[in-house]
Amino acid sequence: MKCMFGCNEYGKNACCPPNIPQVDKCQHFFREYTEGVVFHFEKKLKNPEQRHKWARDINNRLLRLEREVFLAGNQKAFMLFMDSCTNCKTCAEERIACRNKRSARPAPEAMAVDVFSTVRGLKYPIEVLRDYSQTMNRYAFLLVK
Repeated sequence: MKCMFGCNEYGKNACCPPNIPQVDKCQHFFREYTEGVVFHFEKKLKNPEQRHKWARDINNRLLRLEREVFLAGNQKAFMLFMDSCTNCKTCAEERIACRNKRSARPAPEAMAVDVFSTVRGLKYPIEVLRDYSQTMNRYAFLLVK
């Protein structure tokens, strides 16, 4: 099992490292944007496995919003999902083999965003959870030029 610094998605998701640009390329990517919107989602689940369906539903709605922002004249609208891309039940594992290239998006963490520091700086709540009985605070980012 491939695992990089505790992340089980490493090498198993087409939108996660090592399938995304290196940190310096991510920095260049972010410099192309002038504005952003932070979306905060809060959820408490009885069954931890429910988080995948919940995240997939939220991410699909975020994609529709990204499309509306794009159609409103923002040709560089780009969403960073609140969780790993879960468009497919089984990921192709490599970006080149992705079955949903148009709707696949990385999580902010995959693009070298320090989500904890970013949202804390904006006064949003976020804490390391000890277990799934605690309320999750998840964040997505819409980038706009």
